[in-house]
Amino acid sequence: MLHEFPYYLGLIIIIVLLIMLANKIKVAYPIILVLAGLAISFIPGLPTIEIDPELIFIIFLPPLLYDAAWNTSWKELWKWRRIITSFAFLIVFFSAFSVALVSIYFIPGFTLALGFLLGGIVSPPDAVSAGAILKFVKVPKRMASILEGESLLNDAASLIIFRFALIAVSTGHFVWQDAALSFGWMVLGGVAIGVGVAFVFFKIHRLLPTDANTDLVFTLVAPYIMYIMAEEAHSSGVLSVVSGGLFLSLRRHLFLSSASRLRAVNVWESLVFIMNGLVFILIGLDLPEITSKLNGISIASAIGYGVLVTGVLVVSRILSTFSAIFITQFMSRFITVADTRHPGYIGPFLLGWSGMRGVVSLAAGLSIPVYLANGQEFPHRNLVLFITFIVILLTLVVQGLTLPLLIRTFNIPDQDHFAPEEEDFQALQIRLMQQSLLYLQSNFATELQTQVFLQQMAKKWKSSVVVPEEQPFNEQSRQVYLQILEQQRNWLREWNKDPTVNEEVVRKHLLRLDLEEEKLHYS
Repeated sequence: MLHEFPYYLGLIIIIVLLIMLANKIKVAYPIILVLAGLAISFIPGLPTIEIDPELIFIIFLPPLLYDAAWNTSWKELWKWRRIITSFAFLIVFFSAFSVALVSIYFIPGFTLALGFLLGGIVSPPDAVSAGAILKFVKVPKRMASILEGESLLNDAASLIIFRFALIAVSTGHFVWQDAALSFGWMVLGGVAIGVGVAFVFFKIHRLLPTDANTDLVFTLVAPYIMYIMAEEAHSSGVLSVVSGGLFLSLRRHLFLSSASRLRAVNVWESLVFIMNGLVFILIGLDLPEITSKLNGISIASAIGYGVLVTGVLVVSRILSTFSAIFITQFMSRFITVADTRHPGYIGPFLLGWSGMRGVVSLAAGLSIPVYLANGQEFPHRNLVLFITFIVILLTLVVQGLTLPLLIRTFNIPDQDHFAPEEEDFQALQIRLMQQSLLYLQSNFATELQTQVFLQQMAKKWKSSVVVPEEQPFNEQSRQVYLQILEQQRNWLREWNKDPTVNEEVVRKHLLRLDLEEEKLHYS
């Protein structure tokens, strides 16, 4: 292992350079990394990469899910909860069912259980890929919110299907009643364990004298504890991490100091950056290992099966997307939905086309055991792995490269009528200054008469100048300003409940207030 360390170190350097290249040519980095990994894997003399699925499930998956949950807008998630739930569960189930039916008719030797196993592996779209691709194009707020929310939940749905199908293949029978009970426990138990663990961490932060370093350590270990505890209880580790991450994200300003929040942002961005890069380049590097074990099946036939399954996934997702949209429109006659307007046809099509596969599909495929309980080889394990790789490669390259072009071509209008983010930011900052001026005049009238710093600040707020000049201030002015900053956070959280307020802008202001507070501590 030690003599291979320079190889892995070199991989990290290559990943950073490739991501820099991807940003320069404006191509989503997962596409570049997978193709680069594939190209590197054919260089003779390099060590063979064998990916341990436990590394992805245990090491990679919890922090990646936790980071996604931490950065997800709960307001948008709740607003589009019905359509997100249908995407994350119903569409995943339909995609897996479609793959299962096609597999038993076109792939020799595949049973229904094996077809569902393959369907559960390849059915969930990858959040990282979609996010990296959408970074280079402007999409309507609702489309980004739906894809973001879907990505938090669809992994859980697919892994549940995968787990039940694996049992059916291994044992040869499937009991619907037991499966229904297990499914209920996996969902409810996963959510309960995640929220319970998150609540414990929340209380630890609130009751014990933590600092920025200990807070950061807690944020790093929390997702692993949530995931492992849920899996040990035979519930969904994915839902545990997602629900726990959302619980803490909503309360981040109640238990983390500004220094802890700023440090956590920096550390987590770097951690997720390198983890995502490693996973996607490892996908490409693992192809020779997968191909070498295709016993009795030609490469051409295996590629054909992979293309067939990819086509089924794309078509079933697009059909499901239109069905989900139209069912929502129909149900709006009887229940309250987020938007009753007809979404048109381009938006649903692009949502359907945004189905790139990635990390979870690879990990699930690799976790298939080599042997059954009776000692026999697991049927068609290597073919399932190869098909999974082809699906990941094709969806990343074909859909990933064409999606930005389609979005730019159709130029979908934002039906939510959000102003440009820069205008929103300035408008909300002026509103904050006006409110802060009233708060200062009402609560600190005496200090305002004697403190030069507060007088200068009030003058800037009154004239609505966005960036105040630096002024000397003493401890009394510092304490008053700290109270005003905390009050500004309270206003921002309250205003965020308004559906017309852009939560991304609110989060930027909260980050700005953290920076302001940290600047006070060092001045």
